[in-house]
Amino acid sequence: MKAKAKAKAGALGTLALAILMLAGCGAAPAEAASGQPIQATDMLGRQIALDAPAERVVALAPSDCEILYALGAGDALVGRGMYCDYPAQVQAVPQVGTGEETNLEQILALEPQVVFMTIMAQSKEQVAALEHAGIQVVSLNAQDIQGVYQAIALIGQVMGKTPEADALIQAMEASFADLSAQAAELGTGGTVYFETSPLEWGLWTGGKGTFLDEIAAMLGLENAFGDVEGWAQISQEQVLERDPDYIVTLGMAAADGSSPVEEILARKGWEGLKALQRGQVLWLDSNALTRPGPRLAEGAQSLFDGVYGAAPANP
Repeated sequence: MKAKAKAKAGALGTLALAILMLAGCGAAPAEAASGQPIQATDMLGRQIALDAPAERVVALAPSDCEILYALGAGDALVGRGMYCDYPAQVQAVPQVGTGEETNLEQILALEPQVVFMTIMAQSKEQVAALEHAGIQVVSLNAQDIQGVYQAIALIGQVMGKTPEADALIQAMEASFADLSAQAAELGTGGTVYFETSPLEWGLWTGGKGTFLDEIAAMLGLENAFGDVEGWAQISQEQVLERDPDYIVTLGMAAADGSSPVEEILARKGWEGLKALQRGQVLWLDSNALTRPGPRLAEGAQSLFDGVYGAAPANP
C-alpha cells in the first residue's frame, strides 16, 4: 500500500535550478579558463593533455551530451551520437552515428579536439583511428552513481568547467540525500524489478553495482535482482520466482500505441504477480533512469513518487 510522502522535494528543485543556471552560463566553454592547459585521466586510466579547455567536441553517448549542456558547454558540441536527443537544442547538432555505425570520416571533417565516448559502445579500432588523426579520445564508463559523478567531473575538467561540475555534483548529492531521508521516514517500500528492455528483445535488468540498484536502496526498496552483477539478461521464470512488489518498466510505447504496462499486464503467467495484483507496475522515463547523467536525480524522484505518492511542492 502506498503511503503519501509529507516531506518536501526541495533538493530536486535545487538541482533543476542549478542545471538551468549552469546551462545558461556563457556561450563559449573555453572562455572559463582561456589558455590554461588541461591534464586529466579518463575512466580507462589514459592520460589526456590539452593546451587549453576544449572548444570543439563530439559526444557519442546521450548522457555525455546531457552533461555538456548541464555544464553550460553545449556550444562546444559539433557532433553527436545517434541517440543524443536531450536537451532539445542538441538535435540541431550534426549526427555522426554510434557504435558500429559511427561515421569516422564525418567526425574528422568536423575537426573536434576531443571525442567523448563510452567504453562499451565503441571499438578499439575506432579509438585508434581517431587518435591517429590527432584527436583526443576521452573514454567514460559510468556504471554506478559515483561513476556518474566521475564522468561529470572529467567532462568539466576537459571543458574548463570544473566549478560548474562541482556545483552539479553537489546538487545531485543533495537531491539524493533528500529523497533518501524522505524514504527512511516512510519505511521499507518492498522489492522492485527494473525491466530495462521489453520481452521481445529479451528481458534485461540492472543488478548489483548499477545506479539502478543504488537508487532502489536509497528509496528504501530492495532490488529483486540485487544478487545479479551489473546489467544482466534474465528470464521470465526468474521474475515469476522472485515475485516483486513493484515492476518498473523503462520501455517505449509499441508501434500500435500500446504502453509497456499494457504489454506486461497481458503476459501469460504474470497475472498472479504481486505487482500486477496490486496495480504496482510503473512506466517511468527510460532516459532519466537509464542514462548515467544529471537527470538520474529526476528519475529517482519519479520512482519515489510512484512508490510513495507524489511529494508536495514547496509552499
